Amino acid sequence: MANEQHPARNGAELFIRALENEGVKYIFAVPGEENLAFLEALRTSSIKLVLNRHEQAAGFMAATYGRLTGQVGVCLSTLGPGATNLVTAAAYAQLGGMPMMMISGQKPIKSSKQGLFQILDVVDLMRPLTKYTRQISNANTIPAKVREAFRLASEERPGAVHLELPEDIADETPDSDTHIFKPSDARRPSASPKSLEMACDMLREARHPLIMIGAGANRKRVSQALLHLVNVTGIPFFTTQMGKGVVDERHPRYLGNAALSAGDFVHCAIDRADLVINVGHDVVEKPPFFMTPGGKKVIHVNFSAADVDPVYFPQHEVVGDIANSVEYMAENCGQCSNHDFTRLMEVKVAVDSHLQERAEDPRFPVIPQRIVHDVRQVMPEDGIIALDNGMYKLWFARNYPAYDNNTVLLDNALASMGAGLPSGMMASMLYPGLKVMAICGDGGFMMNSQELETAVRLNLNLVVLIINDSAYGMIKWKQEQEGYTNFGLDYRNPDFVAYAQSYGATGHHISRTEDLRPTLESALAAGGVHLVEVPVDYSENRRVFDEELAELTCRL
Repeated sequence: MANEQHPARNGAELFIRALENEGVKYIFAVPGEENLAFLEALRTSSIKLVLNRHEQAAGFMAATYGRLTGQVGVCLSTLGPGATNLVTAAAYAQLGGMPMMMISGQKPIKSSKQGLFQILDVVDLMRPLTKYTRQISNANTIPAKVREAFRLASEERPGAVHLELPEDIADETPDSDTHIFKPSDARRPSASPKSLEMACDMLREARHPLIMIGAGANRKRVSQALLHLVNVTGIPFFTTQMGKGVVDERHPRYLGNAALSAGDFVHCAIDRADLVINVGHDVVEKPPFFMTPGGKKVIHVNFSAADVDPVYFPQHEVVGDIANSVEYMAENCGQCSNHDFTRLMEVKVAVDSHLQERAEDPRFPVIPQRIVHDVRQVMPEDGIIALDNGMYKLWFARNYPAYDNNTVLLDNALASMGAGLPSGMMASMLYPGLKVMAICGDGGFMMNSQELETAVRLNLNLVVLIINDSAYGMIKWKQEQEGYTNFGLDYRNPDFVAYAQSYGATGHHISRTEDLRPTLESALAAGGVHLVEVPVDYSENRRVFDEELAELTCRL
């Protein structure tokens, strides 16, 4: 908590005290000269500075802190290019529903002798990417602006906020009676009894109901409530990519993951359902299925109302605390004699059989199914994998069973490359007792690979698995799907083993398929930062996604 024994000497110190008051533990930063007063105030604070090598990575780490803890993650940059480097992380947090505050510096606003050098209107730049963005023009207003920013970042739907602290305001002496605002005790409202009972009526009347679990449900209380609902009603469920692990995917009623928007086994179940209960779904995530006029009914259960979209227009909405809503449905709906899940469960049999195929295929380079299988074999039940964005993300979403919420960290909203390593680092920092693996393509890894130095400096225990095809593999797959000639997407990579060792990490190259699992096991057991490079054979993309699924699903 903030130390208020004496008045703050300047705006920077007041800002730090306000952050301490909010319970901030870390600030992820690439500071500049405009942040020096802030940095000096931070030097004697209880808040730990984490020095990053790029602002984007600092923002990704802050956003992931918010995602995993529910508290606001904080990152810091200088003005101009430092602030613009936070733009991708701002969108990542905003679209992903992750509470994050960005603090950027600025030249003095009351008098400046540098003209427009490095000057951008960063507040306006951040406006479409945040819930709240302000320039601080008076040191006395710092506590109120910090409190308001934290409130908005945390409220449903969580997201990104931004404050700009100019040099002269950071140096300005606040009034002696300026006080810091304590966070208020706010509770999420519950859905109305009428909307809950209407949902129960629709559930009772349905013949083939199905539950879909989305990103907004990825919280402990919601997990427990959903497990109760599934157990009581027997309704089968599937997840979006960002809903993985909310309910243990070894559950007998789990049908699979909607990694694709159409044409997979899960969509056979969706087609057979007459009611889909969407728990925690948000249209910012790539559509798990497409609604059509006159088709099945959909109930939207979320903290906030649905954003109507051409492919998402639910017939009923239950708006309020998700856990409370789901628990009400579990307690008041129960098993219904008219429910028939026979054809839905036929899909599960087909999915389970399909996902086992080629899981232990010995060919080299290693096919995606084998990579996913070996990672699942070496990761403990509470282990966390943090996925970057690329072709392998689809394979992990479909083939990797998650056993608990937030044990599979992936982004299917902004879906930015470069986020896998920083998000894995954040998970390792927060949970030093857990096994954590960042899983990246060679393209995504190289976008923030410099953060390996940060990981080593922080003494993290982290395994970084690089799936190497020396290309932007997902775009190559799409290029082929569209009938275009292979062009413009191949490149060369560094020697990843030597690259890792240059930062003080341990590098491993897989040259035989049978070496992957034992290498991952030994790296996880050894501790420290390990990079494991595995060559991948992506020929399975076309066979499975473009050819096999169409044939197999039409038989169901």
